[in-house]
Amino acid sequence: MPRSTPELDALDLKILARYQDDTRAPAQAIGAEVGLSAAAVQRRLKRMRETGVILAEVAHLAPEVVGYRMTFVVGVRLERDGGAESARFKQSMARHRLVQQCYYVTGEVDFMLIVIARDMGDFDAFAQQALYGDPNVKSFTTFVCLDRVKVTSTVPIL
Repeated sequence: MPRSTPELDALDLKILARYQDDTRAPAQAIGAEVGLSAAAVQRRLKRMRETGVILAEVAHLAPEVVGYRMTFVVGVRLERDGGAESARFKQSMARHRLVQQCYYVTGEVDFMLIVIARDMGDFDAFAQQALYGDPNVKSFTTFVCLDRVKVTSTVPIL
C-alpha cells in the first residue's frame, strides 16, 4: 500500500496505464506515447516506486503450466471476528504459499480466499492445516473453479 497518497498528474496516469500492461516497455517508447523524454519517464517511475504507487513488478505465470491445475474460491467464517484473532488469521493466510489472494470482507463470511493447488489432495492438505487446524475457523465453503475466465491485476486508469 502507498505510504502516503502521492499526487499523480495526467502524465503519471498515462505512464501507469501503459506501464502496467508491459513493464518491459522501454522508457523511450512510453515517453513517445505520453510526450516525455525517456529520462523523465524513468524519474517518474522511480518516484512512483518509492512512494508505493507501484507495489511490485512481477511475472504472471500460467499456474497450470507449472503444475497448479486447480483454483478454489473459499469463504471463511471465524468464530471470533475482529482484533487479534482476525489479525492472526490475516497473517497466517498472507504466509501460506497456496493462498494467492485473501480479502477481509463483509457479509455471510469474514474472509474470501483464492487458493491454487496441484490437485484435490494438495487442497485437502491446505484445508486440514490452515482451516480445520485453526480453532478460530468456524466454517468454510469451497467453490472449485472450472475455468479461469479473467485473472488480472491491472487497475483501470484511463
